[in-house]
Amino acid sequence: MSSSSWQLDHEAAAEALNRLRSAQLVLTPTHQTVDADGLASAIALRLGLRQLDIELVPVLSDGQMPHSLRFLPGIDEVLAYGRDSLPDYDLLCLVDCSDRRRLGSFYTDDPERVSGNVPIVNIDHHVTNDLFGQVNIVEPTAASASEIVAQLLAEWGVEIDRDIAQCLLAGIYGDTLGLRTDSTTSRTMRTAADLVDAGADPVPIVDALFRVKPRSTVCLWEKALRNVQYTGGLIWTELTKDTLDRCGANASEAEGLVNFLVGTQGAGAAALLYANDKGWRVSMRSLPGAVDVARIAAEFGGGGHPRAAGVQIEGGEDEKRAFVEQVGSLAAEHG
Repeated sequence: MSSSSWQLDHEAAAEALNRLRSAQLVLTPTHQTVDADGLASAIALRLGLRQLDIELVPVLSDGQMPHSLRFLPGIDEVLAYGRDSLPDYDLLCLVDCSDRRRLGSFYTDDPERVSGNVPIVNIDHHVTNDLFGQVNIVEPTAASASEIVAQLLAEWGVEIDRDIAQCLLAGIYGDTLGLRTDSTTSRTMRTAADLVDAGADPVPIVDALFRVKPRSTVCLWEKALRNVQYTGGLIWTELTKDTLDRCGANASEAEGLVNFLVGTQGAGAAALLYANDKGWRVSMRSLPGAVDVARIAAEFGGGGHPRAAGVQIEGGEDEKRAFVEQVGSLAAEHG
Protein backbone atom coordinates (compact mmCIF):
# COMPACT_ATOMS: atom_id res chain seq x y z
CA MET A 1 0.00 0.00 0.00
CA SER A 2 1.21 3.50 -0.82
CA SER A 3 -0.02 7.00 -0.19
CA SER A 4 -2.09 8.40 -3.04
CA SER A 5 -0.51 11.20 -5.04
CA TRP A 6 -3.69 12.61 -6.56
CA GLN A 7 -4.56 16.20 -5.88
CA LEU A 8 -7.92 17.80 -6.54
CA ASP A 9 -7.89 20.21 -9.46
CA HIS A 10 -9.08 23.32 -7.63
CA GLU A 11 -9.78 25.24 -10.83
CA ALA A 12 -11.92 22.42 -12.23
CA ALA A 13 -13.69 22.06 -8.87
CA ALA A 14 -14.55 25.78 -8.87
CA GLU A 15 -15.77 25.64 -12.48
CA ALA A 16 -17.90 22.58 -11.69
CA LEU A 17 -19.52 24.38 -8.75
CA ASN A 18 -20.23 27.44 -10.90
CA ARG A 19 -21.98 25.29 -13.49
CA LEU A 20 -23.94 23.44 -10.81
CA ARG A 21 -25.04 26.74 -9.23
CA SER A 22 -26.19 28.15 -12.56
CA ALA A 23 -28.31 25.09 -13.45
CA GLN A 24 -32.03 24.91 -12.80
CA LEU A 25 -31.86 21.16 -12.21
CA VAL A 26 -28.97 18.70 -12.45
CA LEU A 27 -29.60 15.11 -13.51
CA THR A 28 -27.20 12.35 -12.49
CA PRO A 29 -27.83 9.11 -14.40
CA THR A 30 -25.85 6.20 -12.96
CA HIS A 31 -23.90 3.62 -14.92
CA GLN A 32 -25.79 0.43 -15.76
CA THR A 33 -25.98 -2.32 -13.12
CA VAL A 34 -25.00 0.32 -10.64
CA ASP A 35 -22.75 -0.59 -7.72
CA ALA A 36 -22.32 0.98 -4.29
CA ASP A 37 -19.85 3.63 -5.45
CA GLY A 38 -21.89 4.67 -8.47
CA LEU A 39 -25.11 5.16 -6.54
CA ALA A 40 -23.83 6.25 -3.14
CA SER A 41 -21.63 8.99 -4.60
CA ALA A 42 -24.60 10.33 -6.58
CA ILE A 43 -26.83 10.40 -3.49
CA ALA A 44 -24.06 12.05 -1.46
CA LEU A 45 -23.85 14.77 -4.12
CA ARG A 46 -27.62 15.28 -3.94
CA LEU A 47 -27.58 15.59 -0.15
CA GLY A 48 -24.52 17.81 -0.10
CA LEU A 49 -25.54 20.17 -2.90
CA ARG A 50 -28.93 20.62 -1.28
CA GLN A 51 -27.08 22.61 1.41
CA LEU A 52 -26.06 25.00 -1.37
CA ASP A 53 -29.61 25.20 -2.78
CA ILE A 54 -28.60 23.15 -5.83
CA GLU A 55 -31.12 20.54 -6.98
CA LEU A 56 -29.52 17.32 -8.21
CA VAL A 57 -31.56 14.21 -9.00
CA PRO A 58 -29.96 10.73 -9.34
CA VAL A 59 -31.61 8.30 -11.74
CA LEU A 60 -30.96 4.59 -12.18
CA SER A 61 -30.13 4.41 -15.88
CA ASP A 62 -31.32 0.84 -16.35
CA GLY A 63 -34.21 1.11 -13.89
CA GLN A 64 -32.75 -1.59 -11.62
CA MET A 65 -32.40 -0.95 -7.90
CA PRO A 66 -29.86 -3.35 -6.36
CA HIS A 67 -31.27 -5.03 -3.25
CA SER A 68 -27.98 -4.51 -1.43
CA LEU A 69 -28.16 -0.71 -1.74
CA ARG A 70 -31.62 -0.12 -0.32
CA PHE A 71 -30.08 0.80 3.04
CA LEU A 72 -28.54 4.01 1.71
CA PRO A 73 -29.89 7.27 3.18
CA GLY A 74 -31.96 9.16 0.62
CA ILE A 75 -32.57 6.07 -1.51
CA ASP A 76 -36.29 6.85 -1.82
CA GLU A 77 -35.48 10.02 -3.74
CA VAL A 78 -33.64 8.16 -6.51
CA LEU A 79 -35.58 7.87 -9.77
CA ALA A 80 -35.73 4.71 -11.88
CA TYR A 81 -35.46 5.19 -15.64
CA GLY A 82 -38.45 3.67 -17.43
CA ARG A 83 -40.60 3.84 -14.31
CA ASP A 84 -40.37 7.48 -13.27
CA SER A 85 -40.72 10.52 -15.49
CA LEU A 86 -37.50 12.43 -16.03
CA PRO A 87 -37.62 16.01 -14.76
CA ASP A 88 -36.58 18.87 -17.02
CA TYR A 89 -32.82 19.29 -16.60
CA ASP A 90 -30.23 21.64 -18.02
CA LEU A 91 -27.02 20.02 -16.71
CA LEU A 92 -25.77 16.45 -16.43
CA CYS A 93 -23.38 15.39 -13.70
CA LEU A 94 -21.97 11.93 -14.39
CA VAL A 95 -20.24 10.23 -11.47
CA ASP A 96 -18.25 6.98 -11.60
CA CYS A 97 -18.95 6.61 -15.32
CA SER A 98 -15.94 6.08 -17.57
CA ASP A 99 -17.92 6.00 -20.79
CA ARG A 100 -21.26 7.55 -21.74
CA ARG A 101 -22.25 4.26 -23.37
CA ARG A 102 -22.35 2.73 -19.88
CA LEU A 103 -25.50 4.69 -19.09
CA GLY A 104 -27.77 1.78 -20.00
CA SER A 105 -31.16 2.59 -21.47
CA PHE A 106 -30.72 6.27 -20.68
CA TYR A 107 -28.06 6.26 -23.41
CA THR A 108 -29.36 3.66 -25.85
CA ASP A 109 -32.87 5.16 -25.99
CA ASP A 110 -31.45 8.55 -27.01
CA PRO A 111 -27.66 8.93 -27.43
CA GLU A 112 -28.18 12.65 -28.10
CA ARG A 113 -28.86 13.09 -24.38
CA VAL A 114 -25.13 12.86 -23.73
CA SER A 115 -23.83 14.33 -26.98
CA GLY A 116 -22.75 17.53 -25.25
CA ASN A 117 -25.77 19.64 -26.16
CA VAL A 118 -26.58 19.52 -22.47
CA PRO A 119 -23.36 20.37 -20.58
CA ILE A 120 -21.75 17.56 -18.58
CA VAL A 121 -19.75 17.68 -15.35
CA ASN A 122 -17.67 14.49 -15.34
CA ILE A 123 -16.47 13.14 -11.95
CA ASP A 124 -14.68 9.81 -12.15
CA HIS A 125 -11.71 7.63 -11.17
CA HIS A 126 -11.42 5.27 -14.14
CA VAL A 127 -8.14 5.38 -16.05
CA THR A 128 -10.03 4.79 -19.32
CA ASN A 129 -12.29 7.83 -18.92
CA ASP A 130 -12.20 9.77 -22.21
CA LEU A 131 -12.82 13.20 -20.63
CA PHE A 132 -16.19 13.71 -22.28
CA GLY A 133 -17.35 16.52 -19.99
CA GLN A 134 -17.28 20.27 -20.33
CA VAL A 135 -15.72 20.01 -16.86
CA ASN A 136 -13.64 16.92 -16.05
CA ILE A 137 -12.58 15.92 -12.56
CA VAL A 138 -10.99 12.54 -13.23
CA GLU A 139 -8.47 11.10 -10.76
CA PRO A 140 -7.46 7.55 -11.80
CA THR A 141 -5.41 6.90 -8.65
CA ALA A 142 -8.36 7.59 -6.36
CA ALA A 143 -9.78 4.34 -4.99
CA SER A 144 -13.38 5.32 -5.73
CA ALA A 145 -15.55 8.12 -7.04
CA SER A 146 -16.79 8.57 -3.48
CA GLU A 147 -13.26 9.43 -2.36
CA ILE A 148 -13.22 12.24 -4.92
CA VAL A 149 -16.73 13.42 -4.02
CA ALA A 150 -15.73 13.59 -0.35
CA GLN A 151 -12.91 15.97 -1.28
CA LEU A 152 -15.13 17.96 -3.63
CA LEU A 153 -17.87 18.50 -1.06
CA ALA A 154 -15.29 19.70 1.47
CA GLU A 155 -13.84 22.03 -1.17
CA TRP A 156 -17.31 23.45 -1.78
CA GLY A 157 -17.90 24.14 1.91
CA VAL A 158 -20.51 21.42 2.40
CA GLU A 159 -20.92 20.06 5.92
CA ILE A 160 -20.41 16.30 5.86
CA ASP A 161 -23.33 15.18 8.02
CA ARG A 162 -24.18 11.63 9.07
CA ASP A 163 -26.19 10.73 5.94
CA ILE A 164 -23.60 12.09 3.51
CA ALA A 165 -20.84 10.32 5.43
CA GLN A 166 -22.76 7.04 5.36
CA CYS A 167 -23.17 7.23 1.59
CA LEU A 168 -19.55 8.12 0.94
CA LEU A 169 -18.23 5.37 3.22
CA ALA A 170 -20.51 2.88 1.47
CA GLY A 171 -19.08 3.92 -1.89
CA ILE A 172 -15.50 3.60 -0.68
CA TYR A 173 -16.17 0.22 0.93
CA GLY A 174 -17.93 -1.02 -2.18
CA ASP A 175 -15.09 -0.24 -4.59
CA THR A 176 -12.30 -1.35 -2.22
CA LEU A 177 -14.11 -4.46 -0.92
CA GLY A 178 -13.91 -3.02 2.58
CA LEU A 179 -10.47 -1.35 2.21
CA ARG A 180 -8.89 -4.57 0.86
CA THR A 181 -8.02 -3.88 -2.78
CA ASP A 182 -4.64 -2.72 -4.02
CA SER A 183 -6.22 0.62 -4.97
CA THR A 184 -6.68 1.34 -1.24
CA THR A 185 -4.17 3.92 -0.04
CA SER A 186 -3.40 5.59 3.25
CA ARG A 187 -5.40 8.55 1.95
CA THR A 188 -8.39 6.26 1.34
CA MET A 189 -8.16 5.03 4.92
CA ARG A 190 -7.89 8.56 6.30
CA THR A 191 -10.95 9.59 4.29
CA ALA A 192 -12.85 6.58 5.64
CA ALA A 193 -11.79 7.44 9.19
CA ASP A 194 -12.94 11.04 8.73
CA LEU A 195 -16.32 9.78 7.53
CA VAL A 196 -16.67 7.54 10.58
CA ASP A 197 -15.85 10.56 12.74
CA ALA A 198 -18.65 12.40 10.89
CA GLY A 199 -21.15 9.71 11.90
CA ALA A 200 -20.85 6.95 9.31
CA ASP A 201 -21.43 3.43 10.67
CA PRO A 202 -19.47 0.67 8.87
CA VAL A 203 -21.59 -2.18 10.29
CA PRO A 204 -24.73 -1.79 8.12
CA ILE A 205 -22.50 -1.15 5.11
CA VAL A 206 -20.54 -4.37 5.62
CA ASP A 207 -23.76 -6.28 6.29
CA ALA A 208 -25.50 -5.00 3.16
CA LEU A 209 -22.54 -5.29 0.79
CA PHE A 210 -20.76 -8.41 2.02
CA ARG A 211 -22.85 -10.45 4.46
CA VAL A 212 -26.64 -10.31 4.17
CA LYS A 213 -28.18 -11.52 0.90
CA PRO A 214 -31.60 -12.63 -0.36
CA ARG A 215 -32.24 -16.25 -1.30
CA SER A 216 -32.46 -15.23 -4.94
CA THR A 217 -28.77 -14.31 -4.81
CA VAL A 218 -27.81 -17.73 -3.49
CA CYS A 219 -29.87 -19.34 -6.27
CA LEU A 220 -28.13 -17.17 -8.86
CA TRP A 221 -24.64 -17.95 -7.60
CA GLU A 222 -25.39 -21.66 -7.40
CA LYS A 223 -26.43 -21.80 -11.05
CA ALA A 224 -23.55 -19.59 -12.19
CA LEU A 225 -20.96 -21.66 -10.33
CA ARG A 226 -22.28 -24.86 -11.90
CA ASN A 227 -21.48 -23.34 -15.29
CA VAL A 228 -17.92 -22.16 -14.53
CA GLN A 229 -15.49 -22.73 -17.40
CA TYR A 230 -11.76 -22.33 -17.88
CA THR A 231 -10.29 -20.92 -21.10
CA GLY A 232 -6.55 -20.49 -20.91
CA GLY A 233 -5.85 -18.38 -17.86
CA LEU A 234 -9.44 -17.11 -17.68
CA ILE A 235 -12.09 -18.45 -15.34
CA TRP A 236 -15.57 -17.39 -16.43
CA THR A 237 -19.27 -18.07 -16.33
CA GLU A 238 -22.39 -16.52 -17.80
CA LEU A 239 -25.90 -15.59 -16.76
CA THR A 240 -28.95 -15.62 -18.99
CA LYS A 241 -32.34 -13.97 -18.62
CA ASP A 242 -33.81 -17.41 -18.05
CA THR A 243 -31.50 -17.97 -15.07
CA LEU A 244 -32.40 -14.59 -13.60
CA ASP A 245 -36.11 -15.28 -14.06
CA ARG A 246 -35.91 -18.74 -12.49
CA CYS A 247 -34.16 -17.33 -9.44
CA GLY A 248 -36.32 -14.21 -9.24
CA ALA A 249 -33.13 -12.16 -9.23
CA ASN A 250 -31.79 -9.11 -11.02
CA ALA A 251 -28.35 -8.85 -12.57
CA SER A 252 -26.93 -6.70 -9.78
CA GLU A 253 -27.13 -9.66 -7.39
CA ALA A 254 -24.30 -11.38 -9.28
CA GLU A 255 -21.83 -8.48 -9.06
CA GLY A 256 -19.81 -10.00 -6.22
CA LEU A 257 -19.41 -13.31 -8.05
CA VAL A 258 -16.61 -12.17 -10.34
CA ASN A 259 -14.61 -11.02 -7.28
CA PHE A 260 -15.08 -14.49 -5.82
CA LEU A 261 -13.89 -16.20 -9.02
CA VAL A 262 -10.78 -14.07 -9.45
CA GLY A 263 -9.26 -15.65 -6.34
CA THR A 264 -9.14 -19.08 -8.00
CA GLN A 265 -5.62 -20.47 -8.11
CA GLY A 266 -4.21 -20.71 -11.61
CA ALA A 267 -6.53 -18.10 -13.05
CA GLY A 268 -4.99 -14.84 -14.24
CA ALA A 269 -8.37 -13.19 -14.72
CA ALA A 270 -12.06 -13.79 -14.13
CA ALA A 271 -15.08 -12.77 -16.17
CA LEU A 272 -18.82 -12.80 -15.69
CA LEU A 273 -20.88 -12.58 -18.86
CA TYR A 274 -24.44 -11.25 -18.71
CA ALA A 275 -26.49 -12.17 -21.77
CA ASN A 276 -28.51 -9.29 -23.22
CA ASP A 277 -30.28 -8.37 -26.46
CA LYS A 278 -27.04 -7.35 -28.17
CA GLY A 279 -24.78 -10.13 -26.93
CA TRP A 280 -23.04 -10.07 -23.56
CA ARG A 281 -22.12 -7.44 -21.03
CA VAL A 282 -18.86 -8.57 -19.45
CA SER A 283 -17.46 -7.76 -16.02
CA MET A 284 -13.77 -8.64 -15.61
CA ARG A 285 -11.36 -8.81 -12.68
CA SER A 286 -7.69 -9.65 -12.20
CA LEU A 287 -5.28 -9.82 -9.28
CA PRO A 288 -2.24 -7.55 -8.73
CA GLY A 289 0.57 -8.53 -11.06
CA ALA A 290 -1.78 -10.26 -13.48
CA VAL A 291 -3.26 -9.14 -16.79
CA ASP A 292 -4.46 -5.52 -17.17
CA VAL A 293 -8.18 -6.04 -17.83
CA ALA A 294 -8.72 -2.34 -18.58
CA ARG A 295 -6.47 -2.67 -21.64
CA ILE A 296 -8.41 -5.71 -22.80
CA ALA A 297 -11.71 -3.94 -22.27
CA ALA A 298 -10.46 -0.91 -24.21
CA GLU A 299 -9.62 -3.13 -27.20
CA PHE A 300 -13.30 -4.10 -27.33
CA GLY A 301 -14.67 -0.60 -26.71
CA GLY A 302 -14.99 -0.89 -22.94
CA GLY A 303 -13.03 0.49 -20.02
CA GLY A 304 -12.35 0.50 -16.32
CA HIS A 305 -9.36 -0.15 -14.07
CA PRO A 306 -6.36 -2.46 -14.50
CA ARG A 307 -7.92 -4.85 -11.97
CA ALA A 308 -11.64 -4.26 -12.73
CA ALA A 309 -13.15 -3.46 -16.10
CA GLY A 310 -16.20 -4.02 -18.26
CA VAL A 311 -17.17 -4.24 -21.91
CA GLN A 312 -20.13 -5.05 -24.15
CA ILE A 313 -19.51 -7.89 -26.60
CA GLU A 314 -21.94 -7.74 -29.51
CA GLY A 315 -22.79 -10.76 -31.62
CA GLY A 316 -23.40 -14.47 -31.07
CA GLU A 317 -21.58 -17.53 -29.81
CA ASP A 318 -18.66 -17.07 -32.21
CA GLU A 319 -17.96 -13.55 -30.93
CA LYS A 320 -18.27 -14.70 -27.34
CA ARG A 321 -15.87 -17.58 -27.90
CA ALA A 322 -13.35 -15.33 -29.67
CA PHE A 323 -13.47 -12.91 -26.76
CA VAL A 324 -12.95 -15.46 -23.98
CA GLU A 325 -10.17 -17.15 -25.95
CA GLN A 326 -8.32 -13.86 -26.43
CA VAL A 327 -8.66 -12.91 -22.78
CA GLY A 328 -7.77 -16.44 -21.73
CA SER A 329 -4.60 -16.37 -23.80
CA LEU A 330 -3.52 -13.02 -22.31
CA ALA A 331 -4.36 -14.16 -18.79
CA ALA A 332 -2.30 -17.35 -19.28
CA GLU A 333 0.72 -15.27 -20.33
CA HIS A 334 0.52 -13.26 -17.12
CA GLY A 335 -0.60 -16.08 -14.83
